Amino acid sequence: MTSTLEPTDERAEAAESPAPRPRRGRRRSVTLLRGSAAVIAFLAVWEVVPRLGLVDRVFLPPFSEVLAAWWQLAVSGELGEHLGASLVRALGGLVLAVVVAIPLGIALGWYRPVAEALNPLLEIFRNTAALALLPVFVLLLGLGESSKIALVMFACSWPILLNTASAVRTVDPLLVRSARSLGFGAGAVFRKVVLPSTVPTLFTGVRLAAAVSLLVLVAAEMAGANAGLGYLITAAQFNVEVPQMYAGILTISLLGLGINQLLVVLERRVSRWRPATG
Repeated sequence: MTSTLEPTDERAEAAESPAPRPRRGRRRSVTLLRGSAAVIAFLAVWEVVPRLGLVDRVFLPPFSEVLAAWWQLAVSGELGEHLGASLVRALGGLVLAVVVAIPLGIALGWYRPVAEALNPLLEIFRNTAALALLPVFVLLLGLGESSKIALVMFACSWPILLNTASAVRTVDPLLVRSARSLGFGAGAVFRKVVLPSTVPTLFTGVRLAAAVSLLVLVAAEMAGANAGLGYLITAAQFNVEVPQMYAGILTISLLGLGINQLLVVLERRVSRWRPATG
């Protein structure tokens, strides 16, 4: 009798004991290695293809030449000057967009009369290309920094606004009803249920806006500026300094990657309450 019960008890204890968690560190290392391998392979192809004569190296120089040009620009301080100008404009417009678009998105998602009143006007502006409004911003604000920051703010506002409004509208109604049944008032429900639930989607909008900020800013700097990464790329193209042109493009890519990673880290810190997934 005892011998038949012991395996059952052991199986029950095994079932009750928590399953070992996957080794997240190892999984992340494997993911990082795979991603690094893809980047290294791309750079190797970039280096080899021009040297083999498969493309004209005048128009696509090897990656080592681009890297050397990037280092020269960095050592001379020219790259830092252009990078600083672009960074101030991009972050300035992005921060202003966050300050304006998040409260407006919350209002659109939480209050139906506000959405019904503003949606037609917002749809008109949302479907207007930001770069098409560049002459308008220049006429109103001049050729200085204000017009570029305002243009970036306009372009960045829409991903943040739409994601915030969608996040508020799609909060689980069961959570809201449960909070109200526990005696929470409207303000407490909003602070303790609605706002925490919107964090993931809200940060998605901010990350999309960060990418948009660089795209719009570089185009605006190409159209009219005396500093910035867009100006650096255009000036290098006109002067047939192709490695410097690619160095500017590479800097924009690294800048976008850095901003995105900072937002990912910030999202993880803000949403520590969320359960781990695997």
